[in-house]
Amino acid sequence: MSTLTTPHIDIHRGGDRMKTRVAWLDSKHSFSFGEHYDPDNTHHGLLLVNNEDIVLPGEGFETHPHRDMEIVTWVLSGSLVHQDSLGHSGVIYPGLAQRMSAGSGILHSEKNDSWRLSNAPEHQEPVHFVQMWVVPDDSGLTPGYQQLEIDTELASGDLITVASGLPRYRDRTAIAIASSHSAMHVARMPGEGAEIRLPEAPYLHVFVARGEVEMEGAGTLYEGDAVRLARSGGQRVTANLPSEILVWEMHARLGGQ
Repeated sequence: MSTLTTPHIDIHRGGDRMKTRVAWLDSKHSFSFGEHYDPDNTHHGLLLVNNEDIVLPGEGFETHPHRDMEIVTWVLSGSLVHQDSLGHSGVIYPGLAQRMSAGSGILHSEKNDSWRLSNAPEHQEPVHFVQMWVVPDDSGLTPGYQQLEIDTELASGDLITVASGLPRYRDRTAIAIASSHSAMHVARMPGEGAEIRLPEAPYLHVFVARGEVEMEGAGTLYEGDAVRLARSGGQRVTANLPSEILVWEMHARLGGQ
């Protein structure tokens, strides 16, 4: 367990999340988002958004702006087409790490219509993904985009660093983010008994994207559940069945250390 003092563990059940549901979108928000505002639930550490979205085929988010935010998108199933005002265009799928730095301003769209890029037959599969926003170190940065296939690394079942600005992960980070106090890790746990250990940090956010796990100090966590930890870490997380967990490690919070 952590050597840090006065640890705090706060469990948030998936069914309690705020929801946006329209004909083409099922979205669940871990923090205040859009018209869903709760002054007591705006962020944890440097993480402002943890949205779990399901988008129907042929639908998606039309071109819209962002600025001064590091946006990491993690696809669980299906495929999502990204296009932006810098000319980047690509298909995000499971095992592909993707980051967009909004910086001084960028326009982008995200749609479930990959067949339009390849003249392939139209598919009928929804895309299921988690999108996460963290605050960068500085405002007005040059916008950017990065993606990298890391499916092979995930097959190990270990906690894999997917996106990071923390110097300690420089040699094993899939993609870089402009937040020197943040790192996002993923564990794709193959089945019952698979185990990982959480990093120690002033702030951790653990999200069960798929499956069911046991976490020391938190008990059983089901798909959609999240745990917010402060001054903690080192807990073992053990899978009860094939599971995928997303972990944000943060060494600062909004407003300073």
